Amino acid sequence: MKAIQMTEQGGPEVLELVEVPDPVAGPGQVLIRVTAASVNFSDVMRRRGDDYPVPTPSPFTPGAEVAGTVAALGEGVDGPAVGTRVFALVGADASGGYAELALAHAPSVIPVPAGLDDDAAAGIVVAGLGATLMLTQSLSLTSGQSVFIPAAAGGVGGYAVQIAKLLGAGPVIAGASTAAKREIAAALGADHVIDYTAADWAEQVRELTGGSGVDAALEMTGGARLAQTLSTLAPFGKMVVYGSVSGEVGTLDEQAIKPWLYDPAPNQSVLGFNLGPWFASRLPVAGAALQQLVGWVASGQLQVTVSQAFPLAEAAEAHRLLEKGATTGKLVLKP
Repeated sequence: MKAIQMTEQGGPEVLELVEVPDPVAGPGQVLIRVTAASVNFSDVMRRRGDDYPVPTPSPFTPGAEVAGTVAALGEGVDGPAVGTRVFALVGADASGGYAELALAHAPSVIPVPAGLDDDAAAGIVVAGLGATLMLTQSLSLTSGQSVFIPAAAGGVGGYAVQIAKLLGAGPVIAGASTAAKREIAAALGADHVIDYTAADWAEQVRELTGGSGVDAALEMTGGARLAQTLSTLAPFGKMVVYGSVSGEVGTLDEQAIKPWLYDPAPNQSVLGFNLGPWFASRLPVAGAALQQLVGWVASGQLQVTVSQAFPLAEAAEAHRLLEKGATTGKLVLKP
């Protein structure tokens, strides 16, 4: 089969289209013929060699989630039946989703809801479930609470804006870097949209909440943005950090730490988020959240946006665009 493989970490050019043996479904596994593979920023991080909670072997095929049809069932697996349209988490080892065929553990394989195409289904789990768990579990966001969501026209951000509105949050303040992206965030339901590359973006967030700050915030840029986002929180506010697209570790100096913890402490919380441990240690909660997410999608309450589909051979170009922040919605690869 054809697959994208990397034998070293580095720039997008390390992603090469190669021929590799077809994988075979082992006990408890499902073999999926891939029709769409989601491109996530976690793939970029593993390609670059950023700090990542799971070791990256060599050679390695990126891709954590796919949609397609069931090609074969391993020993002990009763379904879904061969030919069923499914989406799934893959890539637990060196065999990821940027390929014509991919292996998934049976519990992670879910039939695609009626009315949802494969391109959209491919990006539900990492971005959609990540946003769902961050808002409903990590932040415990409830009706009437205010929230700031950065990169609101992107994969996670686009889901988060819509989910926050479904939960009754408000105001939902979205951050986006261009006018076109701000229009997308507004169309997804954000109550206010700001240019969060502006020097005074944190002050704008506070002004939009009458000076009190937001009850909840997401952060995924790293560097100085960590302290800036912390400064937007209201007393008892919570911030969830789910990545560092800049590649820079977020830092807090004395000027940020003193009002947070000592001056006197406003009872604010900063939480880290990683999707993997939810499946390893909180599987019932993750499963229930995924069911809720799929229900929202199937009912039409939540819009899944795929901005661009690339041939599998153009994986490097998809990475370049995602890394530059030049995309909206989800990107997928088409084997």
